[in-house]
Amino acid sequence: MLTLNLNVHNETSNLKTVYVGIADDFGNTPKKEDCYDPKSLFHVQNGTFPNQVDLTNENKNLLKVLRKYGVTVLQPTNISNVNQIFVRDIAFVIGNFLIVSNIVRNREKEMLALNDLYLRICKEHIVFSPPNVRVEGGDVLLNNEYIFIGYSEDIDFQKHIVSRTNKNAISFIQKLFPNKNVVGFELNKSDTDPRKNALHLDCCFQPIGHDKAILYKEGFKHKKDIKFLVNYFGEENIIEIDTEEMYNMNSNVFSISEKIIVSDKSFTRLNLRLKELGFVVEEISYMETSKMEGLFRCSTMPLIRE
Repeated sequence: MLTLNLNVHNETSNLKTVYVGIADDFGNTPKKEDCYDPKSLFHVQNGTFPNQVDLTNENKNLLKVLRKYGVTVLQPTNISNVNQIFVRDIAFVIGNFLIVSNIVRNREKEMLALNDLYLRICKEHIVFSPPNVRVEGGDVLLNNEYIFIGYSEDIDFQKHIVSRTNKNAISFIQKLFPNKNVVGFELNKSDTDPRKNALHLDCCFQPIGHDKAILYKEGFKHKKDIKFLVNYFGEENIIEIDTEEMYNMNSNVFSISEKIIVSDKSFTRLNLRLKELGFVVEEISYMETSKMEGLFRCSTMPLIRE
């Protein structure tokens, strides 16, 4: 078994190797009391929660696009009756380190699938988050010298099940990577209304291309954080999305390179704008998966980018 030389410093460099979630044997529709995000709860209550066949087909479509560009795809070992689609949350790569998350208890079984991945990584390059640090990979976005982290203050973290990353994660990541600029953004949370909930930072923001970003301003609690991002990227380089586009997860696209972006077919306005800016947009259907409040970035964990 070849050892993986992990290397990820941003969201957009040429993708070489990626860990992609699986939709097999995902456990079917959960009970209302077992939902841990408002969008999943809505679809359970309304009888529109995705089924096994649709999720598997969407997963295959994603794999097909990745392999079209020569990307090496690794996938987790199947665990019976466990939803293993959103692998970004359980671990993530910064530089040449795999950071293993502390996630909500409802999802602890997902972590078992990482055992096979650990065997392909030098153990010196695997970092387990300490008990006082709660973090999920959807809240951690890389932009070369910067690491952006979405988080909740203690009052929200204790109150909301959708608060997945605490403030301790910021200092933890900063100590691990002292040469990086780690910037935290407090996010708006709601356990009941998916249109008022930024589940993760990548649900309201994502760098694309060389110097651009997708941004949903209302996902952030503080205007100063919005101002920081607008100043950092430049207003002319930001594609702003509205509430309904955020709800449909327009910011949760996935970059294969600085020029190639995987997006959903239904993101009409976004896809048109991306094409106008010179991006190659690989459009596939992924809306059934999105009913569980995750999309392309949530389903992928880059391991090696050039």
